Amino acid sequence: MAKASSWWVLAWHAKPPIDIGPNFSVRVGPFNPEGEVLIPLRTHGKPMRAYVLKHYGGPEGSRLMDIPAPTPRPREILVEVRAAGLNPVDFKFRQGKLRAILRPRLPFVLGNEVAGEAVAVGSEVKRFRAGDHVFARVAKDSGGAFAEQVSVDEDHVAPMPRNLDFTAAAAVPLTGLTALQALRDELGVKPGQKVLISGGAGGVGTFAIQIAKWLGAHVTTTASKRGEALVRALGCDEVIDYTAQDISKAGGRFDAGFDLIGGKTLEQMFEVMKPGAKIVSIAALPEPQTAIKDLGDRRALSALFWIISYGIRSRARRAGIGYRYLFMHPSGSDLAQLAELIEQGTLKVVVDKTYPFAEISEALAYVERGRAKGKVVVTMS
Repeated sequence: MAKASSWWVLAWHAKPPIDIGPNFSVRVGPFNPEGEVLIPLRTHGKPMRAYVLKHYGGPEGSRLMDIPAPTPRPREILVEVRAAGLNPVDFKFRQGKLRAILRPRLPFVLGNEVAGEAVAVGSEVKRFRAGDHVFARVAKDSGGAFAEQVSVDEDHVAPMPRNLDFTAAAAVPLTGLTALQALRDELGVKPGQKVLISGGAGGVGTFAIQIAKWLGAHVTTTASKRGEALVRALGCDEVIDYTAQDISKAGGRFDAGFDLIGGKTLEQMFEVMKPGAKIVSIAALPEPQTAIKDLGDRRALSALFWIISYGIRSRARRAGIGYRYLFMHPSGSDLAQLAELIEQGTLKVVVDKTYPFAEISEALAYVERGRAKGKVVVTMS
């Protein structure tokens, strides 16, 4: 195999695409013991519009089509989707770059975060009822957010912030949870600490700056001149213009780092951390704990990640700091925490662009260009 800089080249080959018949559901279920993803026939027959991945690759592998709507399991909520957030993970999944981690059988409904109205609840659901306005990050192995309806486990759902509309609420779950879990749980940010966040004007970055400030940190981020006004408005204390300044020459030492860029930026972050500090990344290489803590204690995957992350972990050890690659986990309780911060005015939601659902391919292309400041959302109405 030719050498490559990205870990996903070690992914398994996808199976050939499966054509969709009129009675075929693309609602994905949990992993089975062999690692495949099952697609149970759980539909109530009513057709809905969905953005379906038929084969990995470019935009031509996905399209809008009519499929049967899902039926909720006992612990699930059926959500009428009003808006769905877009993220880099969506086009990376479409390209097949995550097949070493998530390998659903195709066809598969894409999308990871939604806001909408509960229209039905399973028999074991206790905290929600039809008519509730909710938002959620769907299960990692389920997808389904880019559709007119999606079934979501009750534990992954929270009531929408009362001061947000559906469009803004759909921009919160994946990126907000990522920032919260990285800064609060993995980095354990404390009042008075100096935190460096790379890429502060992006979807995760706009939440990360505000959450780090809420935790009491002194926050520095990287941004271009175009993004500087935004990150300062969100409370950032210092801004490094990455187009003109090397992070490693910016001066200062940091107690914690949150890497949203990877590559050369992460290399420079290693040079400005205090001994004993820690960097959490969502943009570089996964390491063994990623497979153990974030992906269901998958030991074989942990061994693979040990190999591909050896260089970056060695670099971290030489710098005397810790390194962790994070895959966030869906959590209704954490979403409720974010909703409280939004209602208090502590956390603002930054939406860069909205698109109608019919233009979701164009929306993903915009996200893929990497120029968004904040989030991109598709709306169903």
